[in-house]
Formats: sequence, structure tokens, C-alpha cells
Amino acid sequence: MEGGILISYKVLCEGDFYNSIPMEELFKNENILKVIKSEFAKGYRNIDIRYDKNKTSIELVTKKDIQTCEVNKNDYADIIVLAEEDATAKKLFKKDCSAVEVVDIETF
Repeated sequence: MEGGILISYKVLCEGDFYNSIPMEELFKNENILKVIKSEFAKGYRNIDIRYDKNKTSIELVTKKDIQTCEVNKNDYADIIVLAEEDATAKKLFKKDCSAVEVVDIETF
């Protein structure tokens, strides 16, 4: 049975940014509350913002382009190495960029 794997990956660099902010911490900031109220409850007074403290956070991450490559389905164990080879062949590794993160694996 023939087939293949479509690997989606992004190139990681040392200067990439990642931060996760829980909603509870975000809503402690008075400036954030003022902006939300002025944008979504304009003209109203005594507005309170409620949220589920356990379920929500906001992530700030460096925006990355998703790259793809196709490999044989028998090469599943080597998908990270093959993605790195594809990034090298496409000359995506630059000064501080030397790793890949697999985003999605799709079989066909």
C-alpha cells in the first residue's frame, strides 16, 4: 500500500518570543479593563467584567510561516530529521535559527 506523509513545520530561532498570560492577571490591569469597557460598553456605567479564571489565557508568540514537505509513509520515525533536511535545502536556517517544530502530520 503506497502513501505518504505531509509534514507541516516551522523554523525555531533563539530570539523567538513566547508568553502565556492568564485572564486573571490580564484583568488586574486597569488599563486593559478601561479599553475593553470603552470599546464594548461605550456609554454605560457601572460595568463589571466577569470571566472564568480556570479556562482562559492569551498567548503572545512570534509569528512564523508554516513550511511543508512530503515524505514516504515508511519514514514516519524520521520526520523531524527529514523536516530539518527540508529546511536546510530551502535555506531557512539563518543566523540563530537551527531547529524545527512539527506543527501537523497528515497522511495521504
